[in-house]
Amino acid sequence: MHGPATPLPPAVVLVHGAFADASSWAGVIGLLHADGLTVRAPANPLRGLAYDAACLRSVLRRIDVPVVLVGHGYGGAVITDAATDADNVVALCYVAAFGLDAGECLLDITSRFSPAPAADALFGAAVPTPFPADADSELYIRRERFLHVYAADLSPHLTSVLSVTQRPIARCALTGRSGPPAWAAKPSWYAVATADRVVDPTAQRFMALRMAAHTRLVDSSHAVPLSRPDAVAALIREAAWTSIGPGSRRGPRHPF
Repeated sequence: MHGPATPLPPAVVLVHGAFADASSWAGVIGLLHADGLTVRAPANPLRGLAYDAACLRSVLRRIDVPVVLVGHGYGGAVITDAATDADNVVALCYVAAFGLDAGECLLDITSRFSPAPAADALFGAAVPTPFPADADSELYIRRERFLHVYAADLSPHLTSVLSVTQRPIARCALTGRSGPPAWAAKPSWYAVATADRVVDPTAQRFMALRMAAHTRLVDSSHAVPLSRPDAVAALIREAAWTSIGPGSRRGPRHPF
């Protein structure tokens, strides 16, 4: 007589943040593949919260298995908004990411805490054809500040490459208001980057505590997926296996 079938592990969907692209997850993807997990890393358009969340929802609708949804930096705001009505999302993972509450925008969070070095390292460039209509400029990190601000724990050579390949974010993405947060109804995990100079670590702790997330501290710059893929993969692995086990909706939280 056969026992109950073992549930299949969920798929993992990785959403990158500003100034990066999906290749920033390369090290994490390799580790997750070694664990036998299916991974997708769609492009995040970085054109505005409502538009980006809609694009992610279209990706989620095409996945017919449970999903662990992961966001880095601004990608956290996108997964928070997109997963609210996505029934197949069983867990959320935030990696030095924005976990907004209803009606909040990125600037609401950053203005509550000490200004991060990234605040004065940004410059704007005009968008020839606005897309969407209110994305009239986009933001980059100045090349000479990129290592210090974004990835101080990576090699200067790699950081130089990242600085010239960075994906800009539309200025309007900073003021896009979030809808009801998905983390209010779904179990969440959070990796706090303790040496982050883009998203203040104190702000990260605040958001992790507010969402009652399973929390890990990671000694890393904002470039956590690149500098500490092992820690990020471990967080995702925990979320994935917890989501298919008994009592997966709630469990003990890791202390700060």
